[in-house]
Amino acid sequence: MLEQALVALAGAGGVAVVQAAGTDAWAGLRQAVAQWFGRGDGQRRQAELERLDRTAAELAAARDDGGASAERVRARHDAVWQSRIEDLLEQLPEEERNHAADALRELLRRHGPRGGGAEGGGGIAVQGDLRIQADRGSVAFGIAHGDVTVSGPPAPDPTQG
Repeated sequence: MLEQALVALAGAGGVAVVQAAGTDAWAGLRQAVAQWFGRGDGQRRQAELERLDRTAAELAAARDDGGASAERVRARHDAVWQSRIEDLLEQLPEEERNHAADALRELLRRHGPRGGGAEGGGGIAVQGDLRIQADRGSVAFGIAHGDVTVSGPPAPDPTQG
């Protein structure tokens, strides 16, 4: 079983693949991810390129269809790529795993979405809606990269003073 930081790293990798598909960042990320999975094996690298192309095609078709199905397809591919990354990391001996994790962090730093998912350090990566709520005088905050909708707190109940 992978430590939490590596699971979060794999999650960030899955998000990066899905977010980059169909954007200007896709070509660089696609090549880098295939190279990372291939680990020097040309056939493995080619197989990963084909998987990435299928992912991009399915995401494009879902975007064209729109609606809730597009979000389901995105979520499914996030999970698929996270799982694939986790599986690869789990099968490596510890020293190779650490090297592969460092290489993936660098790949995401160079090719991943700008200001996108977080990993480690208590951060989370969220695609979709996230609600942060303070209760009973507490403070809640978040850092957002993208659209934000803010609503005020509910009016106090007059019967409670």
